[in-house]
Amino acid sequence: MTALLGGCGLSGDSADVTLKLVAADYGDSESNSSRIYWQKLVRAYEAEHPGVRIEVSVHSWNDVDRKVRELVDAGQAPDMAQIGAYSDYAAKDLLYRADDVLSIPVQADFVSQLAGAGQVRGVQYGMPFAASTRVLFYNKTHFEKAGITPPKSWDDLARAAEALKAEGVTYPYALPLGPEEAQAETMQWMLSGKGGYTDLNGTYALASPENVSTFTWLKEELVGKGLTGPVAPGKLNRADAFAAFADGQVGMLNGHPSLMKAAARKKVEFGMVPTPGIEGESRSTLGVSDWMTAFKQNGHQEEIGDFLDYVYSSENVLAFSREYDLLPVTGSASEIMSEAEEDKELRPFLDELLLSELYPVGKSSWAAVSAEVKKRIGRAVAPGGDPVEVLAGVQTTAARAESGH
Repeated sequence: MTALLGGCGLSGDSADVTLKLVAADYGDSESNSSRIYWQKLVRAYEAEHPGVRIEVSVHSWNDVDRKVRELVDAGQAPDMAQIGAYSDYAAKDLLYRADDVLSIPVQADFVSQLAGAGQVRGVQYGMPFAASTRVLFYNKTHFEKAGITPPKSWDDLARAAEALKAEGVTYPYALPLGPEEAQAETMQWMLSGKGGYTDLNGTYALASPENVSTFTWLKEELVGKGLTGPVAPGKLNRADAFAAFADGQVGMLNGHPSLMKAAARKKVEFGMVPTPGIEGESRSTLGVSDWMTAFKQNGHQEEIGDFLDYVYSSENVLAFSREYDLLPVTGSASEIMSEAEEDKELRPFLDELLLSELYPVGKSSWAAVSAEVKKRIGRAVAPGGDPVEVLAGVQTTAARAESGH
């Protein structure tokens, strides 16, 4: 899916400039494709900036990262790319720093957790574009029938899952550790068990005692007791788990904002609470951000910066966030959303953003580690699986990727 959106330079006496942007599609149909969002934004920008033309090509999330890599490898880097990762391009010195292109007020407006995650060795290259967090969704109808209340701790969650299973719920707790997005569910559980992908020094610590304990608990207390449904967690993808929740087959799962509309469309009565942790509500939750990058190959530093300042205006950030049930990446837009009645359903996620931790995306090794987690982590909770062995194996991959071997 490609949209070429026309116009014409930054000021009347500058040469005509065409900026090329490759962007991801957040829509789930032609009627709400991101192409429509960009078309409207570009049309408004170009009306105010004769002499600058913006060409936007929009691709599905299945294709967009590969498309940008192909362009870069062919020596045809776009001026900007709105994609899932940035650190490998930063490591090759292909990107402008954020402060090379953004005005000081715009860069200072980013939510601090997101700005920090956009840094490589203390320098910001990744500009957050869209964010989300996770909370525990639960089916109110199933919970009322089972006579239970939303869980606050792992023990609560296990007891609730037992009660839901007794009531015949297909997936008492849906645990999607399949290859689509296993790295998300994995990190959510690691954080709730006081672990994570890295330690406080930023060094990979996948096989830490905390992470081993977390996956041992999952294997023994949920999966081993038949509380995660008919599909093995290692084969259950996030999209399928969400679809099952929207069909009323799931008692509980970790979800992000897009699940709200899907469940509401199917008339599922649901509630949302903070993620349960090992000793009560988890102290931190998973935050996810997608990234805007600015490539140096074509020059156009001034024009890119002017356009991105416009993209990150509160009005445009809010419009995008509201259209796709995502969280604003700027403090000014977040403040507006936290007070606006129309955004009240997003407030639980907005509150969690301030407690969130993001993937270690500043490491150029993260792509390899994420791929290994997707491939292997389901085995840690499978019958006969060994959490120690699986996590140690992923840790070995992480150490190799960090050293460049």
